[in-house]
Formats: sequence, C-alpha cells, structure tokens
Amino acid sequence: MEYKTPTQSRTILTDMVLPSETNPLNNLFGGELLARMDRAASIAARRHSRKITVTASVNHVAFNRSIPLGSVVTVEAKVSRAFKTSMEVFLDVWIEDRESGEREKANEAIYTFVAVDESGKPVKIPAINPETDLEKERYEGALRRKQLSLVLAGKMNPNDATELKALFQ
Repeated sequence: MEYKTPTQSRTILTDMVLPSETNPLNNLFGGELLARMDRAASIAARRHSRKITVTASVNHVAFNRSIPLGSVVTVEAKVSRAFKTSMEVFLDVWIEDRESGEREKANEAIYTFVAVDESGKPVKIPAINPETDLEKERYEGALRRKQLSLVLAGKMNPNDATELKALFQ
C-alpha cells in the first residue's frame, strides 16, 4: 500500500482582506473565509490523491476570532487522514500582526473531499502516515469524526463505531 505524509499535501494560501470582502463591522465575511478554506483544502486533497477532488462536506468550522479589514490572512491545509476514496483535510487560519509580523491562530475547519475519476466515480487514494504529534492527534481523531458522521447519517450502526465507543468505556 502506498503512503503519503500530511506534509506532502500541505497548502498555504496567503492574502489580504480587502474592503469588498468585509461586513458592516469591517471584518472578513464568513462566506469569504469559507471559500478561501475550500480552495486551500481542494488543493491539499488534490496534492495527496493526484486525482480530481470534490468537496463532500464541511464537517467543522470554528470562527473563533474576527478578521479585520487589511489583515494578512494565511490558510494552511493538510490532509489529516485518508480513507478508501475520501480524505479529511484539516485547516488552520492565521492572522499576521501588521506591525510585529507575529502570527496568531484565528480559526480552524475540517473538510472532507472525495477523489473521483473523469466520470465522477470515486477512486482509491493513498493512505496517510502521520509524522508529528499534531498530525498523529488529528489522524486518530479523524476516524472518530468519520464514525460519528456515519452514525448520525444512519449509515453506521452505533454498536459498530468502535472508536467512538472506546471514548465512553
């Protein structure tokens, strides 16, 4: 089986918040941030699979901090776990202080992508071999998140969600 590391899919998009992208409080529209995250996640998924990828779901978004007009925003995406044809992409959003240049984490998100062929049929992708402690933590959490999603969608019997059950035993 072929393995890749999360670093091989790492995608970084950096841009500035312009007036046309802000709400009446002069902060970045949430939808604009979602679009930026979707683009970064899509590139990361493509880098991992080397296939066409489509957004299957936005599993989690945390708008922890508003992003003001003029801010330099960096979206960093990496594939955190690959399943048979789908992959979870974890995104971190950073704001760069205009004067000091220091970065602070503002938001995060988790997207799911599916690799497909030219006719839209799902195709197999390489597995992930996490290297850092954070990559290992996100890798392990991805299976629990997938099981929870499948249980909530009625596609998995809760008794079969072994990773989720282990949290409560």
